[in-house]
Amino acid sequence: MAVPIRPLVDRTYLEQVLLSRFSHGEVQQWVQKYFQPYRELMSYYRCAIMEVETKFNVLNEELSLQYDRNPIETIKTRLKSPESIMEKLTRRGYPLTVESIEKNLNDIAGVRVICSHPADIYKLSEAFLRQDDITLLERKDYIANPKPNGYRSLHLIVETPIFLHDQKRLMKVEVQFRTISMDWWASLEHKIRYKKNLPEMEYVERELYECAEISAQLDARMEKLQKIAAQATEGKDSPLSP
Repeated sequence: MAVPIRPLVDRTYLEQVLLSRFSHGEVQQWVQKYFQPYRELMSYYRCAIMEVETKFNVLNEELSLQYDRNPIETIKTRLKSPESIMEKLTRRGYPLTVESIEKNLNDIAGVRVICSHPADIYKLSEAFLRQDDITLLERKDYIANPKPNGYRSLHLIVETPIFLHDQKRLMKVEVQFRTISMDWWASLEHKIRYKKNLPEMEYVERELYECAEISAQLDARMEKLQKIAAQATEGKDSPLSP
């Protein structure tokens, strides 16, 4: 079940965000020039999210028939907030324009696919990338090569077309694949790490890493059990079995 995407930002909210960084005159100038194009661009990203989400729902349905189980547990979606967009553009030294958002940021639209097992992640990602309207721009495998803090996930930046009433547009979407345990760990790690004035940080980081390692071991053991169960089912259903 997908997490609802945050509604498109209204003008008042966007002005409040901008006023936290710029003078009133600069904000009025930006809003008059870019507000409508910004809303349109965000709607295009929403359409791209729906396109990608639909593709995974179709794959999940197909593979559930083939393997007698659903490889996808949950699909989560999100549209990057105005605050996050502004912070990232500013931090990287890019101009605060609508054109700059589309050109320089790859993660405005996000889809996270939560899978049952690590093998499901690779099977789904490969099937997804074989579709002829999906173009892979970037791939980072943090499952095969975890981050130093223990974070695991498969990240793809893809380009997919959306079909509007008068045009076709290519939109970038970030797709993340995680198992349930990878997603659980990443969610709690984020909440813990971003607490202010956290004491004994070295101990906390060491424990988080150990928890990530235990999580990976649990994934491997559960995947092994799933294979045993699948093989037992295949043997029982086989006409050659005693």
